Amino acid sequence: MRAFYIIVVSLLLSPISRGEASGSVFFIDGQNNQHLRQQSSSDVHEALVMSPGEISAAVSVLLGFSPAATLKADGSSKLNRILRPNPFERPRTVFMLEVIGTDDALVEAYSSQSLLGNALRSNVVSDSYKADIEFPDEREAAVVSLDEPSSGMTDKDISDLASLIGGSYFADNKEPLTGVLSFSLSNGDTVQFHLAKEGERRFVMNLLVLSQNVRQAVSLHEDLVAGIERPAEFMVGRLSGISDLREESGEGKAKQGMEVLLAALSKLFNLLQTSHQGQIVGLIVFDERANQESEKMLNVVYSSRPSPRWLAEEGGALNSTLVAKVLLVRLTLAWLTGIILLIATLIGIYFMVNMPLTRDTLLYSNVKLE
Repeated sequence: MRAFYIIVVSLLLSPISRGEASGSVFFIDGQNNQHLRQQSSSDVHEALVMSPGEISAAVSVLLGFSPAATLKADGSSKLNRILRPNPFERPRTVFMLEVIGTDDALVEAYSSQSLLGNALRSNVVSDSYKADIEFPDEREAAVVSLDEPSSGMTDKDISDLASLIGGSYFADNKEPLTGVLSFSLSNGDTVQFHLAKEGERRFVMNLLVLSQNVRQAVSLHEDLVAGIERPAEFMVGRLSGISDLREESGEGKAKQGMEVLLAALSKLFNLLQTSHQGQIVGLIVFDERANQESEKMLNVVYSSRPSPRWLAEEGGALNSTLVAKVLLVRLTLAWLTGIILLIATLIGIYFMVNMPLTRDTLLYSNVKLE
């Protein structure tokens, strides 16, 4: 009997364990706050809880696509609390960044003093922490990776990053990429990141890669605007630098790194807002897990309709002789139709040219002349 009670209690508690929050997401509106709803006082006290599937649906709607058919009524109501109802005012550009290894205490310390201050916040609850986001076609959605490293990084690149975030970089003349990045914190202290240390080096490189990819996204946007068809733009990335700082240098360094990261995100998001003229919404996801090997929350898939050429290739069972016969019949019909139309045109021109212009002619048959 005791074992029976233990089993019943475990079953009752299992949904709670599966529903434990594993992070938070912040929705950041573009200029003039035209894409997200204003946060009311009731929303502040009542925490919104979303699953990765519901976050995926929100991103799809912001990009101008329909959400997944599996979205439930409860998920639709959550989207209604976040997004404005007008379907003709979607930004069609979303900036989404996942920061792993960040707990609530670390986020709360700087959420009110950064670009997260006016953002809509929601807790992320899931057991898998992964969902698919489906786009109709590659031509209708341009996906830009924010964590794709580029080759040939130099000390000058890090110096440019320091200038962007309001810091300074002192390079080591003996060995490249082993200098010190300094940044002044809000409390007046100065934090230094030594690139000779592995964890601090990975954190700085995360910021550098993010900065470079954002600039590439700006260049891509300029090319897309100049084109005839403008696809939606989805910028997505995942950073592990805060987790690296915590593992190597402790909680104090992680807090300082968080302030530097939010300062960099503020500068980069302002750059995107300027290039996109405010037609953009940002999503910053803070994941409490520190598993660097796991994949991004949203997996991009395409549901493009196959063309007739793809169908023919996939069939593979078509007889070459049958294909030749079909082509011959089509070609014959095309030539016969063309010859008949040509003969009819020539006959009509002949009779019209030689037709006398009298009262009884066909040209004046419906005209009453006095």
